[in-house]
Amino acid sequence: MTRILIADDHDLVRETIATYLHNSAGFEITQCSDLPGAMGKIAAHGAFDLVLLDYTMPGMRLPDGLSDVIEANAPMPVAMISGTASPDVARRVLDAGARGFLPKTMAPETLISAVRHILAGDTYTPRQFLESESTHPDAPHLTPRERDVLRGLCDGKSNKEIARDLDLQEVTIKLHVKTLSRKLDARNRTHAAMLSRDLDLI
Repeated sequence: MTRILIADDHDLVRETIATYLHNSAGFEITQCSDLPGAMGKIAAHGAFDLVLLDYTMPGMRLPDGLSDVIEANAPMPVAMISGTASPDVARRVLDAGARGFLPKTMAPETLISAVRHILAGDTYTPRQFLESESTHPDAPHLTPRERDVLRGLCDGKSNKEIARDLDLQEVTIKLHVKTLSRKLDARNRTHAAMLSRDLDLI
């Protein structure tokens, strides 16, 4: 039976993909929620027929995190999945050695097709996605202070905690968060943190 490892820190998304791949194609699915977990599963069970990595999960950085998993799972393929990454990030993922980039917005049937494509030894490139324009700027200019605040957001800290860490007033942090959301075209602070990881801003 084909063995697939899915590493994604969003439990509902991971379990939905895992259930669909198992029920629709009969794949044997192993799950974990971060990069160290993925490395541990490979070390414990040997190379999987395919490893699917979430781009924004804990521990994942380009190119090091991806390279580590590719090396550990060799010679079997590793692909990236993401719900927020831009076409530019997708191209970088493929250039770094991933055998595919799978947007989480793709239709379920397309997901199965993409997985089978990779298992057959090919590289899956979502042509329509890669040729589309990114919704978000690839590299917005951030001041050093804005980057400090962004690191706090990515760590899940509140405005009050970030203000204390940076020795600033909480109202100042609120203004920085508002500016960051505008620059990143983010809906909220959580979305800003996700986008900043995709764009390697921190």
